[in-house]
Amino acid sequence: MSGAEMETATNDVRDDGRRPFRAVVGSHRVEEEMFGRVFDGKVVGRIWKFVEPYKSRVWLACAAVLTFTAMQLLIPLIIRYAIDSGLAGEDANPGALVWCALAFGAAVLVNFGASWVQEMSVGRVAENVLFDIRRAMFEHLQRISLKFMDKTEVGRLMSRLQGDVNSMQEFLETCVLSIGDIVLLFGIVAVMLWLDAPLALMVLGVIPTLFLVRIVWLPRARAAFTAAHEANSRVNGALAEAIHGVRAVQGMERERVNFDLYTTMAYDTLQAHLRASRYAQIMVPIVDTLTGIAMAVTVVVGGSMVLGQTLDVGVMVAFIFYIQRFFDPIRSLTMQYSVMQRAMASGQRLTEVLDVELDVTDKPDALELTHDMDGRVEFDHVTFGYDPDKPVLTDISFKVNPGETVALVGPTGSGKSSAMALIHRFYDVDEGAVRVGGQDVRDVTQESLGREIAMVLQEPFLFTGSVLENIRYRKTEASFEEVVAAATAVGAHDFIEALPQGYETQLGERGGNLSLGQRQLISFARALVADARILVLDEATANIDSYTEMQIQKALQTVLEGRTGLVIAHRLATIRGADRIAVLQEGRLVETGTHGELMEHGGLYSRLYNMNYASFDDVPQDAIQDDEGSFRS
Repeated sequence: MSGAEMETATNDVRDDGRRPFRAVVGSHRVEEEMFGRVFDGKVVGRIWKFVEPYKSRVWLACAAVLTFTAMQLLIPLIIRYAIDSGLAGEDANPGALVWCALAFGAAVLVNFGASWVQEMSVGRVAENVLFDIRRAMFEHLQRISLKFMDKTEVGRLMSRLQGDVNSMQEFLETCVLSIGDIVLLFGIVAVMLWLDAPLALMVLGVIPTLFLVRIVWLPRARAAFTAAHEANSRVNGALAEAIHGVRAVQGMERERVNFDLYTTMAYDTLQAHLRASRYAQIMVPIVDTLTGIAMAVTVVVGGSMVLGQTLDVGVMVAFIFYIQRFFDPIRSLTMQYSVMQRAMASGQRLTEVLDVELDVTDKPDALELTHDMDGRVEFDHVTFGYDPDKPVLTDISFKVNPGETVALVGPTGSGKSSAMALIHRFYDVDEGAVRVGGQDVRDVTQESLGREIAMVLQEPFLFTGSVLENIRYRKTEASFEEVVAAATAVGAHDFIEALPQGYETQLGERGGNLSLGQRQLISFARALVADARILVLDEATANIDSYTEMQIQKALQTVLEGRTGLVIAHRLATIRGADRIAVLQEGRLVETGTHGELMEHGGLYSRLYNMNYASFDDVPQDAIQDDEGSFRS
């Protein structure tokens, strides 16, 4: 969190003294994500692909819901028949009561069975679809373009994997019920009109009022739901960043400032959710009021008609049952509207990730790199940029012969790490070609390329699990003896054995219970166990102490033996042992050679080395440039 950004967030206040809704914690700013349409056919169609394997169960659930709805319509008719035929008047038929009792019992049993089938089917389908979506999201995120990952916040993706997927589950569980509610609504209207059209029209006279209320309510409710969703995304993003950056926060003693900012955001989120909740709940008392009015009309008007013998008692009783049932689906559909709102927004966010095209894919006829390939690496007039209009590498050409170690050096921003990323084909070049083992990396499978290239990064990433599991993360079939041999070769065996459970010691998140040097040594052991022909070291010794660096430098002689090595090292003292050194400046290769050759040549490398800076990172910009601009040898 930069001081300037925090200061801006702190000082950005409204006239009333409270910070605005767009307050930012640190540099994190979660983009505003608006809801889509109330019902987005494209989103539904995309989600249906996950539902389709279970469509037989969906149809079974729909049949069960329709059966349940039919019983809801039938039961009041049975009661009406029992009253008019078995109880009322001199023509009362006691036998009709028996048949009505049997019919009522059968309807209740069918009702129970249909409800059970519907709950079981919908619940199982929703859980399976939830599992499939999560698996598809995770699989896609593992293979997705790094260009997408470079500009996407982790908190945002986590929100989609969790909250948005859960919203889709809620929608799937309620959408089948919505079908039943709609059928029940129209079914009640049809039966009431069939029983007595004049009374039905009077009772249904309250519906226009309901529609007018909904016309006013819907846009306001939608805006409230949108604001609540946005507020939730913001506060979750801020929370994720605060957790990830807790060391920096505590180190700069910014807890109070961050807490105040987060409290403001959480308060705005609270208010947004309260507004959404009010709009979601306001329809309930309105529907209850309209239900009471309709019931009063039935009792007063229907009762008068019964007294005037123009309406059977059983019909009026059935009307009362139907009125009670009529507003239940309206109330339910009102609540399901907010579920659909969330689902359409969540579905759109999910499909945005699932539909991100993979920039780096295997050709249909891609070749398999074999372990007996010679391991040479070649850059052939390579031009590359994360933005096509701003190349970070321009016309780079050099070769790394089999078994040779080449060090890439240059000031920060010269393109060293980008060059290393192209070897593993994390990105595709814009022009030229990168070849491994004589093959263009675009012509071989990514899996076989990954098997033959091991990378050790500046910031070692260890996963939750044991030390043993982390060392053989790339090669899960490696034996315990191979792991111990690799750890011994890089000087990690002794400290691992000193851990409470040795190689079975469980590591915390990102290996937080180990020092940085220890984590780096484990990452070296992991690279050695992978047994790749090419080893890429991206500033792997930049952040460790001198003693550990000496251990690693000694271990590297073993690690690099028989392998092709590409090393990025800012510390000049660590690269003198390389077979060759390639010097980059502003994305261009300005000179190559051994340490002695470059010193004798008197170019950029020699000039910077003679300034006695320990690292290229320490060199001021004006020392790199001469009077005419960038220094050229």
